[in-house]
Amino acid sequence: MPLYYQIQQRLLSQIQSGEFDAEKPLPSVQEIAASLGVSHMTARQAIKSLCDLGVLYSKPGRGTFVSGIKLEKDFRQVLSFTEEMKARGSKPVSKVLSFEVRRSSTEVREALRLEPSDEVIQLRRIRQANTLPMGIECSSLPLRLCPDLLDTFDPRTSLYKVLEDRYRIHILVADEIVEVGVANYEEAQLLKIGEGVPVFYFTRISYVQSGQPVEFVKATYRGDRYKIANRLTRLDRALLSSALPV
Repeated sequence: MPLYYQIQQRLLSQIQSGEFDAEKPLPSVQEIAASLGVSHMTARQAIKSLCDLGVLYSKPGRGTFVSGIKLEKDFRQVLSFTEEMKARGSKPVSKVLSFEVRRSSTEVREALRLEPSDEVIQLRRIRQANTLPMGIECSSLPLRLCPDLLDTFDPRTSLYKVLEDRYRIHILVADEIVEVGVANYEEAQLLKIGEGVPVFYFTRISYVQSGQPVEFVKATYRGDRYKIANRLTRLDRALLSSALPV
């Protein structure tokens, strides 16, 4: 593990514990380097990486400040919330709102290609990073794929892990749509934000290798704690020209 990353995680832990006051600048690069026994370059790289994640921000001439954890939503990988939080150095926590078998709605049936009589397992949870509510997720899966899930799965843990380990369901591809809206009363209460605060609405259909849809998710995530990251590429000019209609 690169040294700068170890320092990044150490600083992130200190930030999450409240050791650094958001109203006061962090110690200087020199002070951080000396206290952790690393070079100025390593400390500077760790601080820059936290700024890139939105955890810290700099004010010219005044120093570096804690901005609150704002996590990047990366569309280049299919990650569960648990995997995503662990990759960011946070502890994933799930508060279960409901976990039940129910009849599928029209939206779920169309997404998962189900018959009107097919039932689904629906899991609705508040997803937290440490103790901070980040989002509300509602996952629906065909009951026939995992008929005993209610009896064998602890809904506070990773759903993707049990799907892989117990049912050999490996999610490889997902189509996800993101919309921007404002929190309604229920969402505001669950996420501990003000009503009308901006949020992201995610709609996702997940597929296994055969192309079969196995999961439909509707989620609401806090706009003040997430940002969307993507990498766009442009075709080579020659290829682009050949692809254009004559």
